Amino acid sequence: MEYKFFNRELSWLSFNHRVLQEAKDPANPLYERIKFLAIFSSNLDEFFRVRVASLRTLLDLKKKTKKELKFDAEKLLEKLHKTVVKMQEEYGDIYVNRIRPELEQNNIFLVDHTQLNPMQKEFVSEIFNSQIVPHIMPMIVVKKKITPFLRNQRLYLAVKLSSKQRTKPGKSTGRRYIYAIVEIPVNHLERFILLPKVGDKNFIMFLDDIIRLFLPQIFYGYVIHESYSVKLTRDAELYIEDEFSGNLLDKLKKSLSKRSTGAPSRFLYDRSMPYSFLKFLKEALLLTDEDLYPGAKYHNFSDFFTFPNPGKKELNYKEMKPLRSKELDEFPNMFKAAKVKDYLLYYPYQSYDYIVHAMEQAARDPDVKSIKVTQYRVAKDSKIVNALIKAAHRGKDVTAFVEIKARFDEEINIKSAEDMQKAGVKVLYSLPGIKVHAKIGLITRMEETGLKNYAYLSTGNFNEKTARLYTDYGFFTADPLITGEVEHVFEYLEGNDTGYEFQHLLVAQYGMRQKFQAMVEKEIENAKKGLPAAITIKVNSLEDERMIKKLYEANNAGVKVRMIVRGICCLVTGVKDMSEHISAISIVDRFLEHDRVYIFHNGGNEKIYLSSADWMKRNLSRRIEVAFPVYNEELKKMVKDIVNLKLNDNVKARIIDEKQTNMYRSNEGQKQHRSQYEIYDYLKSLKK
Repeated sequence: MEYKFFNRELSWLSFNHRVLQEAKDPANPLYERIKFLAIFSSNLDEFFRVRVASLRTLLDLKKKTKKELKFDAEKLLEKLHKTVVKMQEEYGDIYVNRIRPELEQNNIFLVDHTQLNPMQKEFVSEIFNSQIVPHIMPMIVVKKKITPFLRNQRLYLAVKLSSKQRTKPGKSTGRRYIYAIVEIPVNHLERFILLPKVGDKNFIMFLDDIIRLFLPQIFYGYVIHESYSVKLTRDAELYIEDEFSGNLLDKLKKSLSKRSTGAPSRFLYDRSMPYSFLKFLKEALLLTDEDLYPGAKYHNFSDFFTFPNPGKKELNYKEMKPLRSKELDEFPNMFKAAKVKDYLLYYPYQSYDYIVHAMEQAARDPDVKSIKVTQYRVAKDSKIVNALIKAAHRGKDVTAFVEIKARFDEEINIKSAEDMQKAGVKVLYSLPGIKVHAKIGLITRMEETGLKNYAYLSTGNFNEKTARLYTDYGFFTADPLITGEVEHVFEYLEGNDTGYEFQHLLVAQYGMRQKFQAMVEKEIENAKKGLPAAITIKVNSLEDERMIKKLYEANNAGVKVRMIVRGICCLVTGVKDMSEHISAISIVDRFLEHDRVYIFHNGGNEKIYLSSADWMKRNLSRRIEVAFPVYNEELKKMVKDIVNLKLNDNVKARIIDEKQTNMYRSNEGQKQHRSQYEIYDYLKSLKK
């Protein structure tokens, strides 16, 4: 039969709609719903900068080449456009009819330039003159003569003006309009201005509206007729023609400098703007109809991450303080602990301090001879980077493989790499043609018996900031079976490809795909023999067609497949003779579900792997990834217990059905199970 696949881009939009659902859910505290609006907006911006921009480039292909594609790019873009417009309408409805009224119920009022009392006008006048004026640079727009360059993701007011000068006798009295663009300087100032309280009422104003209020002052001598907010999103892809010759770092730096000037991918405008005004802007800014997306009065809702809370803590989530490990706390350092057994931590429920302290201990320990790490996305002012720098200063052999092609983190990665290099750290940069996405570290220490390796493997980055928000496993081990293979991964990254065959780790570029396929085939074989057979996977995204076909084959053999997929899911569930034995849910809650877990029944001798890799073509074919086995029965139980809590979620779980309609799993007449809270309680209850 011909297998079905859900379109990747539409599936991603379905995921972002789940984020929007969280902004609507009254069970979430008000300020958390506002953050979900910000996440939705930020996600959508990136989608247009990367995915839509890439699809738009396909329209320029020759007809013959277009026919070779598996889809019609033009029709897909039309469908994406309609879907996004519909979602933006829902977004506006949530903001206007749910968020704003509830803010007002809590005595928090968003006011615009028409609603200020005299005291507030005086306050914003002072802010305008002292803080805003230095950053205002109005630009006149004249079709075919003056085309201002709109910078990527920046906010602007498009203004329609006319001169106050009276016409001379005998001259036409027809009004001549002038158009101008004013940038809203959110890169210099806060987007939201907290005004003085009036009694127990709090007032907040958009920076946009302060500028609207003072447009007559900015355009002195002109009549202001209309003003509307606009925003242009540009193609953010870094086009490097040849990664295999020359200096890749230099090429990337040059490409980064061009990112802000990429081709337009979305022009967002206030839907109340008259068509004549929009038509003028489209022609003057050299845009096409495909670039135009109607929005609300305000754009860049990603700025809601910084929406001020005037002291109302109950409007945010209650704190879930990261848990300590009683077992680990009994040891003075990670080296002594790892000699006894392996340890598995689950962030952000458990403290990430253990990995930070382990790196700092390694930097101080005179017996530590070398430290090696991979870095994909590092935190700003990273404590881990600082520990590596201190280790190098103390004469240790420190190696950091820095992936400088990590999208939107290229600049911070380059900066941290250059800082480490100056301190004496041996920095290895991106490999041509592939990305290094593995999250591994290796510490070598001189002990009584000789050199001993300690390894850290994770599903998430060496990033102490995202570790507060992303769910990820961190694994500490001194097991030579694992540490020896981690050492071989670093040998490959250092340019010493020995052709080693991994027995324990699954490594992309070294048979990860084939070994995953073999484990699926083992379940198929067992099912055909009438033996129990089951697969459970938890991933961010499921897109690789070859792996999806294997799951369809498993379904048809009678293998029970359970999936938790946060984002993109191209597998179509619930289709007879293809996927009726496959169930899938997606969980979007206060923490971002980031860990990847693969569980195979394996005739009762379960195989469990934790990984940095999703089942996407890019992960399995174009990246260096690592999946590591969980051998310890106690740790296996912990992973399975956590996965089962997620599978039982009936509060934040949506069913991924054939059409990805994002229906919440029903809990009517049942006990409610919100997995992220139950996992916290579960880990809290562990005696370790």
